[in-house]
Parts: sequence; structure tokens; C-alpha cells
Amino acid sequence: MDYSIVGQHEEEGVAWFGTGLRKVLDDNGHSFVPDPDQASLIINFVDPSNPRPFRRKAQAVFVVSVTEVDPPFGGPMEKGYPLLVRSLCNLLIGLVKEGAHFPHAHFVTPEQGHYVVPGGNGTDEYFRAVYERIRPLATSRLVLNNVYHTDLPKELWNGDAITDSIARAGKKLDELHLLPTPFPMEKYLNARDQRHLKLLYGIGGLSYGNLSARFDETRFWMSASGVDKSNLREIGRDILLVKDYDPEENAMILSVPPEVEPRRASVDAIEHWMIYREHPEVGAILHVHAWMDGAASTEFNYPCGTYELGIAVADIVRGSPLPVEAVVGLKNHGLTIVGRSMDDIFERVEGKLYQPVPMS
Repeated sequence: MDYSIVGQHEEEGVAWFGTGLRKVLDDNGHSFVPDPDQASLIINFVDPSNPRPFRRKAQAVFVVSVTEVDPPFGGPMEKGYPLLVRSLCNLLIGLVKEGAHFPHAHFVTPEQGHYVVPGGNGTDEYFRAVYERIRPLATSRLVLNNVYHTDLPKELWNGDAITDSIARAGKKLDELHLLPTPFPMEKYLNARDQRHLKLLYGIGGLSYGNLSARFDETRFWMSASGVDKSNLREIGRDILLVKDYDPEENAMILSVPPEVEPRRASVDAIEHWMIYREHPEVGAILHVHAWMDGAASTEFNYPCGTYELGIAVADIVRGSPLPVEAVVGLKNHGLTIVGRSMDDIFERVEGKLYQPVPMS
């Protein structure tokens, strides 16, 4: 993956971090490009008092914001999360001088995850540890694009029994308090940045988590991106029929009604597509930002919507003693739970899900 560095990376106090990070990226096979619009990974050095975002021109670009933060750092919501949101990034690195030779590197994720690479004396060891936290972003390929075919049969324009089951499951998530309240973007972002963030990520209310259920051998219904999962109603906007994945276009192929302006399918569509294609006995899949003891977890915290996360999850499902009942932990993120139906999934996990997701 090509990368570029933008922002105040030559400022005293952070220049050394930019130099070390560039070296470890180069050592791991990434290529620096001077034009950030040609890069897939952006390292954006920001001022904590005025964190200016890098305005990416494509959705399939990952941004890591780096900034100095006065100690103590506290929990992720105290100082880190506001900086993450205001700089419109996928991952925040807060450098905090707390007595060590190198600042502690505090990592904050969009899921409010928080983990630390401690400061130390070994430069190479320190930056190798930093890179391990960035690697899932630096090596992933997002599958965000959708291709819409207006060929959904008329008898499905108002849904069917399967879409009804998805809608009921969304309400069940709300009853279990597994859907977050709408994120208060207005607290941290001006109107322009809110529009930019919504455009990039399809944010719109209770948008975390997703649900899908098999329609036939090759197709499945799935909740849309950025919609209130507790109120799934309209076919083509709230719930969509996923037909296939086009590797040349790196896009999901959807079947939609002709008179509806469709939304994108949930970002995890590629992951669900892989599972349904390999396991014909799987009838439903649920993704939640919660955890369950004993879940086999992916090794790396690949971002949702990436081909690499789909492969990692599919590998664990395949290796499960009973793939149709697999519960897969997405490291530092949540769970993908497969079952014969939505009712089957909820019966198996009732009383076992908890928050927050443990970080490691």
C-alpha cells in the first residue's frame, strides 16, 4: 500500500516520530508517495488545539492522525475520541510524555477502543510495536463500492418473510441495548465536517452492527449502511438484496427496486458473502459491537469492510467444530455470529453478550 505524510510532521516534538514511522513503513514494503491524493494510507500530523482533517477524495483511503497530547491521557473519550472525530480519521495516535524516553503512544479506534504502546529506549522495537497497530490499516483493501441492478422482482419490492425476520432482529438488538445512541457529531464537528463524515461513512443514526439472512443459494438480504437498525422498513434503502461480488470492480452487486434511490449495503457485505458462499447451511449472520466469552478471535484488528477481514473471519468459521454455529471475535471490535436463522442466533447468544469489547 502506498502512503503519504501530511500536516505538521516537521514540528519540534513530532518530527522524530514521522521519521521513525516512515522508516518502519518502508522496511515493511510500503511505498512513500509525495502526492497524498495518490496514497491509500495517510499519516496526518495534527495540532491538538485545531486538528485539521485530511479531506480524502476516495472512500477507500485510511487516515491515521498523530498528535501530541498533554498527560494524563485518561480514557479514550476524555481526550482521544474528540480528536479522532474532529480529524476524521480511522485511527488516532496520541503521543503522551509520561516520564519515558519515548512518549507513550495511545491508540484510539472508532469503536472507542484504547490501547497503548509504552515509551521505551529501543527505537526499533518501539516503532515495530507502533507499526503492528497500524498494519491492519496499511495492508487492507476496502470493499465499499456497490453496483446497483434495478432487477429486483416486483413481488419482493415490499420484502418477504426473511426481511421481516431481519427487521425483528434489529428491534431485538435495540431491546438488548446493543445499539448505541446516535453519535453527537455536532459536539465535535462543524456542519461542513459533519457532511463530509456522513458522505465518507454513510453515518446516519444507530448505524453500528449489521444483520443479514440468506434468500437463496447465491443471494442474501442485508441491512443497509448508516441506517437505524431498530427501524428497518424500506426495501432498497433499509434492507438490500446482495447478489454477488465483482473482484474486478471490487464492488458488491445489489438487486434493487427501480423507483428507489438505494443506500449502500452494510460495509461487512463482503465478509457475509464469503461465509454464505462457502457454507450453504448458514442462514443468517449477525454482527454486533459486543463480546462473548470463548469466541475465537481474528489475529489482527482489520477494519470492517475489508477483504482481509472477510478472509480472516471465513478462515475461523471454516475451522470451527460446527461452522453453522460459529461465533467469531473481530479483534478489538466485536462479533460475527452465524446461524441457521436469526431466531437461532438470538436463542444461542441470549444472556451471553456483554460490552465493552475487550481490547488487546
